[in-house]
Amino acid sequence: METLAPPPAPPAQDAPGALTPRQIVAELDRYVVGQDAAKKSVAIALRNRWRRLQAPPALREEIAPNNILMIGPTGVGKTEIARRLARLSGAPFVKVEATKFTEVGYVGRDVESMIRDLVDLAVNEARREQAERVREQARANAEERVLNALLPGSRPRRTAGALFGTFGAAGQTPEPEPDLDEAGNRTRERLREKLRDGQLDEREVEIEVTVSGSANIPMLGPGMEEMGQQLQDMLGAMAPKQRKKRRVKVAEALELMTQEEAEKLVDQEAAKTEALRRVEGAGIVFIDEIDKVAGRQAGGQSGPDVSREGVQRDLLPIVEGSTVMTKHGPVRTDHILFIASGAFHIARPSDLIPELQGRFPIRVELSSLTEDDFVKILTVPTNALLKQYAALFEVEGVTLTFTDDAVRAIARTAASVNATVEDIGARRLHTILTTLLEEALFGMPDEIGALATDGDGRPMLAVDAAYVHDRLAAIAGDRDLSQYIL
Repeated sequence: METLAPPPAPPAQDAPGALTPRQIVAELDRYVVGQDAAKKSVAIALRNRWRRLQAPPALREEIAPNNILMIGPTGVGKTEIARRLARLSGAPFVKVEATKFTEVGYVGRDVESMIRDLVDLAVNEARREQAERVREQARANAEERVLNALLPGSRPRRTAGALFGTFGAAGQTPEPEPDLDEAGNRTRERLREKLRDGQLDEREVEIEVTVSGSANIPMLGPGMEEMGQQLQDMLGAMAPKQRKKRRVKVAEALELMTQEEAEKLVDQEAAKTEALRRVEGAGIVFIDEIDKVAGRQAGGQSGPDVSREGVQRDLLPIVEGSTVMTKHGPVRTDHILFIASGAFHIARPSDLIPELQGRFPIRVELSSLTEDDFVKILTVPTNALLKQYAALFEVEGVTLTFTDDAVRAIARTAASVNATVEDIGARRLHTILTTLLEEALFGMPDEIGALATDGDGRPMLAVDAAYVHDRLAAIAGDRDLSQYIL
């Protein structure tokens, strides 16, 4: 979790992947409370990816990633660890739900779609990075287009030599067309200065923007959305692009044209090549709820979903290493890191088919959150829930504060309800805080006058242990009531 006084960031490295395992864990500690074993395992896995790239070429292809299986109840940080890991490494990352996939031959998504989604994300990110690199040139081009729209007829004209080459049709050097006169140039430059200073932002201007051709594909039936989207993308790319006139404010026109000019300057093929390289060498796929396809039901009875074992078998070649065809080109999955997670309340990891178990050699168990963990989650991160609610109250002009005993009472209630009803981890804090502050949120701004004021005369709501007890004690103490409300 990120702290109130964040620890210093790790020293800069030549590349994100060059962080040492200790530095990776230290960074994860800023966002995730506890779960030291899981952090240690993912830190080693991330560092090993960098180590592989430094190995001799003959061995580099032989070093396979150690895929990880996280076991633990919901809301304890499994997804957050994987997401933060991807951000630390700057790697393409996608989170998928195992329950959304079906065996080949059944209606639904096939497991290869997770790789296609990963590639799509990587391509978009590569394009965005290229667009950022050429943004300065794109902005300059956009300024010229906006100035042309603001001053029709002021566009500097090219010489005939620039249009037809050095010589004319008869081999004679043509007379150049006159450029803008000096007065026109001065007017254009004055307008350019005003444009850059934002003095023209509210003025309206008529511009032409490119509208991509699109093709509407009728619904192909349940489970065929992915094929329909692919057909639409393919036909949309083939459709001619059209120009459309729009009347917008100058600030919006400048942004629209900057995006359009940046798209022209981006090397699409280079972006695809870079994205495929990143996916194959550093991609991370997080497969959640893998225990739901483990094939065991309560009482040992087999369920109606006969495709679950088929999903596992379809996952095998992807996790082991195969080539998946995407619209951007073939992708090898040999060195993609797969992190699977599940609560495994009913099923056990041993209920997965043996072949798939072998593809996840690293297993880590995440523990349930304690009362002290909840106190840290409420107070330590810069984006903690208490700070989020304080920001919402601040919008209404009200100062929201929590005493230490109030925070402890909230944490104690969350731990108690998780222990007696259902353990949903840190997500329990959302329901408790919503119930705790419901009346205050509903009463603002109409009832602000009834609130106490601080030393500066600002309305304030001070939440203490008594406030928490009054609003939550009856609900938390009634098991039947708390399972519906909390």
